[in-house]
Amino acid sequence: MKRFYKNAAFEPVADRFAIYLDGRSVKTPARNPLSLPTRKLAQAVAAEWEAQGEEIDPQSMPLTRLSEGALDQVVTDRQRIVSRVAAFADSDMLCYRADETQPALIERQIAEWDPLLDWARARYDVSFRLVHGVMHKPQPESTILRLTETMDTQDNFALAAMLSLAGLAGSLVITLAIVEGAYDVQTLWPIINLEELWQEQQWGRDDLAATARGIKQVEFEASARFLELSRT
Repeated sequence: MKRFYKNAAFEPVADRFAIYLDGRSVKTPARNPLSLPTRKLAQAVAAEWEAQGEEIDPQSMPLTRLSEGALDQVVTDRQRIVSRVAAFADSDMLCYRADETQPALIERQIAEWDPLLDWARARYDVSFRLVHGVMHKPQPESTILRLTETMDTQDNFALAAMLSLAGLAGSLVITLAIVEGAYDVQTLWPIINLEELWQEQQWGRDDLAATARGIKQVEFEASARFLELSRT
């Protein structure tokens, strides 16, 4: 789509901040006003629109896309989104370890993944089942229930961020660690990619995999930034 406006800006409207293009209110794909909860998020979203060239590239506007998701999906179908995020509690990446043929990788997973599980155990009073191999084994129902209840306390913009973060990380525990401010994104990204980075150490770099990882990292950092901006 060609750029059809000259200026992007935001203005306070009631207790929200609306995005305007040449004085006209921006609408989401579902035709809801692009109305944001904080000045900092509105400023950042307006900056994404302002930074567009002759062609509008939605992929270069992650904060706008996450805002649209919060307004069009979470607001209208909140419980479905909670369920989608909660599903990661039953298949959390941190609970799936290498098999006995890779003892060195198991030790690395213990060193880098166990502290996160220990944090979640203490923070939410839950337990986890560790699985060696790839066959799915369910987590305790009490754990899934407790973590689902935790997500129910989050606002709609936080849930939009959590859906993105959990999908990219493959882990609800890691997502909650970001939400709670227990870990920073730069520390978590190598932990998320532990197995892929381990394989690179053993067999050499795969350029295609590294490129894909870099793209995901940008999305992951944008989702964490969206979460922070929506709260401040």
